[in-house]
Amino acid sequence: MMGIMKTAPGRWGLAQTVAALLLSGYAGTALPHTHMPPANPGQAVASRSAKPTLAIGATIDAQGRIWLARVENRTLLVSYSTDDGKHFSAPVAVNAEPENIGAEGENRPKIAVTRNGTLHLTWTLLLPQPYTGEIRYARSTHGGRTYSAPITINDDKRLTSHRFDSLVSDGGDRLAIVWLDGRDRDAAKEKGDAFAGASVYFARSDDDGASFRANRKLTAHTCECCRTALTWTADGPVALWRNVYGTHTRDFALAHLDSGKLQRLAEDEWNIDACPHHGGGIATGGDGTLHAVWYTQGKNRRGLFYRQVNGDRMSAPMAFGNPQAQAGHATVAADGQTVLITWREFDGQAYGAMAMLSRDGGISWNEPRRIATTEGTADYPIPLIHSGRMHVVWNTLREGVRIMEVE
Repeated sequence: MMGIMKTAPGRWGLAQTVAALLLSGYAGTALPHTHMPPANPGQAVASRSAKPTLAIGATIDAQGRIWLARVENRTLLVSYSTDDGKHFSAPVAVNAEPENIGAEGENRPKIAVTRNGTLHLTWTLLLPQPYTGEIRYARSTHGGRTYSAPITINDDKRLTSHRFDSLVSDGGDRLAIVWLDGRDRDAAKEKGDAFAGASVYFARSDDDGASFRANRKLTAHTCECCRTALTWTADGPVALWRNVYGTHTRDFALAHLDSGKLQRLAEDEWNIDACPHHGGGIATGGDGTLHAVWYTQGKNRRGLFYRQVNGDRMSAPMAFGNPQAQAGHATVAADGQTVLITWREFDGQAYGAMAMLSRDGGISWNEPRRIATTEGTADYPIPLIHSGRMHVVWNTLREGVRIMEVE
């Protein structure tokens, strides 16, 4: 077993300009929530006030530009910043026709940018019938100036649940999309058979999103409403999701999409006949080590946990976050030996964006830091790493989108 050791409080913090802003309760550059009128794909749009959606997608490209995908007025909008979030380009509409796009809580648009500059986006189209949806995809081969017409990735043509999608690229022409799918459950019910939970399905593209292979099932009997996660390794894409073991035990599992080899991430023994609405996160380090974070209220452990996965070897689970402050919804990013974990806490008065950093591939960690707060509703913070620089993207109702650099 690989060991993980927590160190004494380390010296790490935000860039000086951001730290100064933190003293006044504010950090980074806020993007005001805006209402975007209907637009043609690729058309930059003007803004006016509207009810915002908080769950956003974020990524950083090979040039260090930070990209945001957000939903306003049933339109998916993409913008980027070349100066660490101080300024953003005019948002560009992806979908010409308005769609009911999932953009709250565990559901959010996803965005990835390849080394050649192709932008890939996925999202869940929520249909009028309860718990039904479709997985949608569009791309831009023109630097985000224009977008292809959205297509539906799930190919079963069933009016059923297709939700909680994840997106990952190898940085080149290969792309994978994973989601939770209700087709097997519905088919079983039509035959009068029992079926627990949902299934995990995926689609692969080897031509930069120009076409996709037929859908493939990764596994059946999974939790229905917890977000999935994806990362790309030397052996291809790896997915993470909350699985159903036995009757009602809902613990996390991971699998390589190409081989289908499945591993149980942790035997927490969370026995619950309901969906926790609490997914996990996974990232690949420079040596191929997988870094995973998850939440549980199991018999064996409770709270947020981190562990390394290297083949069949796993480190002991490491607890983090303050359970008394409702610590949850953790996400992880990795680049080489640098690993950055973010999550959200609530102290009874304000939400906090929390972060924890390792410089040695997850062997030791600096003490957790609350890097920003808000007294209103808040999304979950998103970690980004590129060329040794680290950012946290956080969208809140009161302050808007904040981009915070971590030193």
